[in-house]
Amino acid sequence: MSEPRSAPTVGQVVLGRRLLELRERAGLKREEAAHVLHVAPATVRRMEMAEVSLKIPYLQVLLKSYGVPDDEAELFVRLAEDANRPGWWQRFHDILPGWFSMYVSLEEAASLIRSYEPHFVPGLLQTEDYARGVLKSGAIGQTSPDDIERHVALRMRRQDLLTRPDAPRVWAVMDETALRRPVGGPEVMRRQIDKLLEATKLPNVTLQVAPFADGPHPGTYGPFVLFRFAMSELPDMVYSEYLTGAVYLDARSEVASHLEVMDRMAAQAATAQRTKEILRDLRKEL
Repeated sequence: MSEPRSAPTVGQVVLGRRLLELRERAGLKREEAAHVLHVAPATVRRMEMAEVSLKIPYLQVLLKSYGVPDDEAELFVRLAEDANRPGWWQRFHDILPGWFSMYVSLEEAASLIRSYEPHFVPGLLQTEDYARGVLKSGAIGQTSPDDIERHVALRMRRQDLLTRPDAPRVWAVMDETALRRPVGGPEVMRRQIDKLLEATKLPNVTLQVAPFADGPHPGTYGPFVLFRFAMSELPDMVYSEYLTGAVYLDARSEVASHLEVMDRMAAQAATAQRTKEILRDLRKEL
């Protein structure tokens, strides 16, 4: 059987969906595909759902059974080999929960990342000291010094995507609460606000603050992140985190509801220019 791993790469998700489409186009049921491989139908399902790595010998047999031309099959196999390579974040497997490993994979592949954060500065925009203060509060359930430093290193490494050549567009809405809640003391907060102001200079980053004075808004239920991808095979996804895990939503109705809420929050929150003024004023108060 194919070997399970903590979370699929985005490439495996895309190829799994493509493998399912090819099987259905060939008019074969999972049971028939499994018979060709001499495995249980569950193995085929797990490959299609990206629950296991894509075994190359299995792929070669399936693609031939599905009537895929040799040149297309060869390309598929090459893509699968690339998709099966562990992402850089797998170096942090000792402290990275499986449910968040998928998040980092999606973050790396996204062309647009929209987020709402009511409690803290978004991870992609945190300083080391601010991140360390958040993590020491027990927000991840692991508070040993070594674990915390590993988490800080992971969070800083994730931020590299903001300035890479194919950087995604990042659009974040933060409650004023996230800026008013002291983390690590005044000096840490000053440096954190400085980093946010620097981030607003990046052409691919939009930051908005939802001020207290504006009252309630439709996103007060909790934080969430919406991912959009350049790959047409991968639908928009919503990530919503809870105390001990997270859910990934890709049903059109659920994504549409979150997108509507995000748009309404962005319309109600301070503009990007006004947000800079709010950040400067908060900086003076510290």
